[in-house]
Amino acid sequence: MKAIILEKPEHFIASDINEPAQPGTGEALVEVHRVGICGTDVAGYLGKMPFFTYPVIPGHELGVQVLAVGQGVTNVKAGDNCSIEPYMNCGECYACKKGATNCCESLEVIGVHKDGGMCERLVLPARKLHPSEKLTMEQLALVETLAIGCNCVNRSASNSGDKVLVIGAGPIGMAAIEFLKVAKTEITVMDMNETRLQFCKEKLRVDHTVVFKNDGTEADRLREVNGGNLPITVIDATGSHVSMSNAFKYVSFTGQVLYVGITTQELSFKHVTIHRPELTIKASRNAVPADFKRIISLIEDGVIDTDPWLSHQASYDDFIDEFPNWLKPETGVIKAVLNMN
Repeated sequence: MKAIILEKPEHFIASDINEPAQPGTGEALVEVHRVGICGTDVAGYLGKMPFFTYPVIPGHELGVQVLAVGQGVTNVKAGDNCSIEPYMNCGECYACKKGATNCCESLEVIGVHKDGGMCERLVLPARKLHPSEKLTMEQLALVETLAIGCNCVNRSASNSGDKVLVIGAGPIGMAAIEFLKVAKTEITVMDMNETRLQFCKEKLRVDHTVVFKNDGTEADRLREVNGGNLPITVIDATGSHVSMSNAFKYVSFTGQVLYVGITTQELSFKHVTIHRPELTIKASRNAVPADFKRIISLIEDGVIDTDPWLSHQASYDDFIDEFPNWLKPETGVIKAVLNMN
């Protein structure tokens, strides 16, 4: 069957690989229809993702159809269309037992630590499948991206009326925005890319945008748009160690900074920067099963509109040539999708 393999950074190959085995107990055989491309895939392609192994079949944002199920599977059946929860956890460690399956001590994410969904078919634990009778394959592939933002906003415990700054208007930042909107917070987005900020203003309807000019005026401009105050919560979705180290400049005293982006670099800041205002620092990793179920319901009910997200698509035959173009800012990619079947 057809597959795309990332042999090493910046080198995809189209390959023919063996068909998967029939599903065993608790497993499901699925046909992959859509594969969403996210910042993790881009970082892995560029060799900047700390968790990537090579060679690997990428792909963890998946819209699939169930072809067959093994013994004991009751949550899905052949013919079901599903989103995939790509985090393969052990179920036995401390984190898993407390429900934080996203932080399993031996976690393996398909398409990152092990082979993923850029292939025609694969076998997965059936418990990782989340069905929907209403969502399209493109929408199902988008659920995992949204789940990253959902978990992040859950970690922030944001409430109605809270002033929140999102740094980085890429897909993960936008995913956080969707759930900050659900929480009815007052949202400011900061980015260097004015086109993305315009998208956030027009399509996602955020309250304020601030262009990052790196001239030292950002905090003052944030106060201007937020009635004289800095935000109580700052979510850094850039994956830039420079941005992450400087995020404390933009949060109010007693506030919090959440890191949802990932970097291989060290962060650097003076202790007094966080001690004097008694700030809280949090990380947000992946998502939990309840997030997937919640997101599917929100899309089905029309609370989250996915139409603005799906900006670019490519077929299997075109993907390798098209992928480098998606990395160029002028391409205007919001969410690109590979059509496998």
